[in-house]
Amino acid sequence: MCGFAGVVCDRAKQDNASYDQTIKTMTKMVVHRGPDDDGYFKDNFVTMGFRRLSIIDLAGGHQPLAYDHERYWLTFNGEIYNYVELRESLEKDGYTFKTNSDSEVILGAYAKYGQDAPKYLRGMFAFVIWDCQERTLFAARDQFGIKPFYYAIVADQFYYASESKSIYKILTDRTFNQDALQDYMTFQFVPETETLTKEIHQLAPGTTLTKQVGHAPVFNRYAHREFHPVQRSEQAYAQRVKDALIDSVKIHMRSDVPVGAFLSGGIDSSIVVAIAKNFNPNLKTISVGFERDGYSELDVAQETAAKLGVANHSMVITPEAFMQVFPHFVWSMDDPLADPAAVPQYFLAQEAVKHVKVALTGEGADELFGGYTIYHEPYSLRPFRYTAPLNGALNRLARLMPEGMRGKSLLLRGTTPLAERYVGNAFMFNEAEKRAFFKDYHTQHPFQSITAPLYAEARDYDPVSQMQFIDMHTWLPGDLLHNADRTTMVHSLELRTPFIDREVFRVAAEIPADLRISHHTTKYVLRQAVADVVPTHVLNRKKLGFPVPIRFWLKNEMYDWARNIITQSQTDQYLDKNYFLRLLDDHRAGKRDYSRKLWTVLTFMTWYRLYVETSELPDSRTAARDLLVTPR
Repeated sequence: MCGFAGVVCDRAKQDNASYDQTIKTMTKMVVHRGPDDDGYFKDNFVTMGFRRLSIIDLAGGHQPLAYDHERYWLTFNGEIYNYVELRESLEKDGYTFKTNSDSEVILGAYAKYGQDAPKYLRGMFAFVIWDCQERTLFAARDQFGIKPFYYAIVADQFYYASESKSIYKILTDRTFNQDALQDYMTFQFVPETETLTKEIHQLAPGTTLTKQVGHAPVFNRYAHREFHPVQRSEQAYAQRVKDALIDSVKIHMRSDVPVGAFLSGGIDSSIVVAIAKNFNPNLKTISVGFERDGYSELDVAQETAAKLGVANHSMVITPEAFMQVFPHFVWSMDDPLADPAAVPQYFLAQEAVKHVKVALTGEGADELFGGYTIYHEPYSLRPFRYTAPLNGALNRLARLMPEGMRGKSLLLRGTTPLAERYVGNAFMFNEAEKRAFFKDYHTQHPFQSITAPLYAEARDYDPVSQMQFIDMHTWLPGDLLHNADRTTMVHSLELRTPFIDREVFRVAAEIPADLRISHHTTKYVLRQAVADVVPTHVLNRKKLGFPVPIRFWLKNEMYDWARNIITQSQTDQYLDKNYFLRLLDDHRAGKRDYSRKLWTVLTFMTWYRLYVETSELPDSRTAARDLLVTPR
């Protein structure tokens, strides 16, 4: 794993020294992504910087890496799991290699396939290749968005980096993106390809970027995350899923350093651990939980570890520890991410890196196999098809009903089209709420600006598949994978996701919707596939997720802390802070549970303090030293 940064100039550079300093400043922001090694390359038009975390220590792993008599230069973040097989194929066609690294295989694939090279890669990746002969930069990101890629165009310079803070650090002019903030207040994350800084953008998953000197970048979508149902027997589906998962876990365990696994009380991580244990009997697992009843699965995780015969290392998170790491967590996220479950994952990575350098996780199973109970909603709302002529009136009636009144939510959901009610797995503030607290609400940028193109692309899908499609293109890369990458890399831990694999997805995409959530359960085919793999106590256990007791903490231990963040925040030009202070007090009084909404605001205000209010954004080592202190 690594972090990279670079700049391409449309005119030959006149002052190489200034670019050298710029790239060193950018790479210093991501030392945590690569504490083991650094490297640089420059010519008249490009300067490339690199930081490396050694996972597979093969000769020639140093980057930037050259190929074809130094015509091509590569920096690469990720792992290519089929590089051995791909290398053998390329060698048969006459391509030669000086190293045994997956990095050089990417270069060989590019030399043969050109811009189609990413289609042949199985893994998680973001990379750039500089062609000295054509004066062209080629960049690509994996089809799911597991690894990040940011860029900015400033005058005649094209900047890129693994984390947006590398670019943010060196920009002299930054424009706050209120449209992105409005989206954040809906989704609890900033949807790709936006960021909260207008000048900085994200490369979309499954997309390539070609930047030739003197020309604007050109984008090409090379991979699509789509469903293609195929009629098979339940047994056939289950066997294909099982075979794909065994193959994926096996190939994700390629490493020269110890590999462990995150283990919760749920089925997904248990599947990964149960399969991985067959390839490494000494597998170490890591779990975290809370002291409060109903908010910890440590006992279940430990029972699972015992039954599978693997070691388990666990820790209990206190609200004091939660508040202490929060500023550093927010710094590490690039843009704010208000999923409370992301903070426990920060602790998971912190604990895991004491024992291993690579960890497996069960992330992605819910999105691919239909794991959220909300996916049952289209079936529960079927009766509203018969009231279609009255649904408009019923909807207006529901809006007049008091908040919390029984039946209001059902009426609203049943009489609102899917594209207007489902924005993804998290829905924080609706448009009416945003109008109430934004000082300058942008009416031309409702949440549909993000979801409407996706619903158009999925218009021929059944409602369940449409919901999964929305989640795969918003929630999965914007929340889960963003969280997974940043919380682990800030601790110099590599996280691998066997479920989010192109071959596993190929199998999952063929399962019809009515089998994904069949028999009044979720992930039905997946459960059938692993019935003889995981312990019975987790096979059909109700999904708990990763609950965090902020509902209780914000009434007690975190109340003063939260109030201080709101009152001291310098975000008055954008937000009516009194609105959120009232939410906090109403939450404390028990009028309603506003914890998730409050967490969204607290996360943004902490981000704003670190990235906007301070005169200098701390670099990687300074942030780790200075931000892990008791919050003000």
